[in-house]
Amino acid sequence: MTAAPDDLTGRVALVTGGSSGLGFAAAQALGRRGATVVLASRGGEKLDSARDRLTATGITAFAIPADVRDPAALIQLAAETVRQAGPVDILVANGGGPPPKPAAELTEDDWAVAIPLIFLFIPRLCRLVLPGMRERRWGRIVAINSVSSRQPIANLSLSNALRPAVLGYLKTLSQEVAAEGVTVNAVLPGYTQTDRQDEIANASAARTGKSREEIVAGWVANTPMGRMGEPAEIGEMIGFLCTPAAAYVTGQAIAVDGGYVKGL
Repeated sequence: MTAAPDDLTGRVALVTGGSSGLGFAAAQALGRRGATVVLASRGGEKLDSARDRLTATGITAFAIPADVRDPAALIQLAAETVRQAGPVDILVANGGGPPPKPAAELTEDDWAVAIPLIFLFIPRLCRLVLPGMRERRWGRIVAINSVSSRQPIANLSLSNALRPAVLGYLKTLSQEVAAEGVTVNAVLPGYTQTDRQDEIANASAARTGKSREEIVAGWVANTPMGRMGEPAEIGEMIGFLCTPAAAYVTGQAIAVDGGYVKGL
């Protein structure tokens, strides 16, 4: 019997940054489609609570602490995922965001923190999970990136510089593994109601002297749909890209932004 086009039963999905926000929304979407979900973040009560919230809805979920900035932690994460849940079929690569800062004020320390957090953890994780995907001739890699990779956002200089590099890497990788049944894509969220977006709003308010409400109103005004996104809307796109139905979609960077990006 042919599996349903959205059925991920029997697949193992590793989601970094999965304890909250967009990562957690992706985990929910994958779990609802039948995947076993492994959540990774720096750990603590927040991570355990996220796992418990998934299992309470009938999703099989595990929680493994890991700091994506640490190469040794990523090796341990990959090994623990296999030990607890099985070989990784789906990787959702989601890292943190660096502090907002003007480009002219960036220091060596800023770059040293941001490069592993935004960029390097993705090729490091791909290198760990790809051999198994290629051997089984099935895999899905989705990076949660940002519309800043297409249209720079004021004061987010580190994201504006490094997120396009992520797309360059993923596009190259997608060409190399497409014939082996592995798809590689990115999702570019626009302004979405998450804790990270709250941090950016507060930082922008402090920098400009405007209120937080004015900052958010400006974002909404620049979004044709006239509202911010919900995490679940990004999660559902990620869920789709990981299904059999999306088997012919690879090398793409898909904006889920309410029309915010103006370029073609």
